[in-house]
Amino acid sequence: MVIAIAASSAAFGQTKMSKEENNSVETQIITMEKAGWEAWKNKNGGWFQTNLTDDYLLVNSGGVENKSQVVKSTASDCDVKSYSLDNFKFIMLDKNSALITFTGMQDGVCSGKTIPANVRASSVYVKRGGKWLNTFYTETPAVQ
Repeated sequence: MVIAIAASSAAFGQTKMSKEENNSVETQIITMEKAGWEAWKNKNGGWFQTNLTDDYLLVNSGGVENKSQVVKSTASDCDVKSYSLDNFKFIMLDKNSALITFTGMQDGVCSGKTIPANVRASSVYVKRGGKWLNTFYTETPAVQ
């Protein structure tokens, strides 16, 4: 998947947005990502119902989930004590899609199993109907 994302960004190149527009989109998307993590911690499935595309996919060590699975599992599957996000990198793929990568520290249990404390994550956002929505999220445990 990493190869496909890298190839996509090279194929699209930098979009023709001004630096101010690019910074505005970057701020919006990072703010949304942080809000999604807060919604996950607070078991707020409604946030995911509103802010994920209908064709959304999540990929992690537990498998692959679609939007309806994420909305349902958010309300019950995880108990998150704390998290922090850092080292954001942002790439506009085209005028209606963007990729962010970041590191996450998390302390929690999902489905009875302790989740990896340190992860490297990526999210793809798309603009649909004038609104930025998350369409893909993946995370990998970070090697210490």
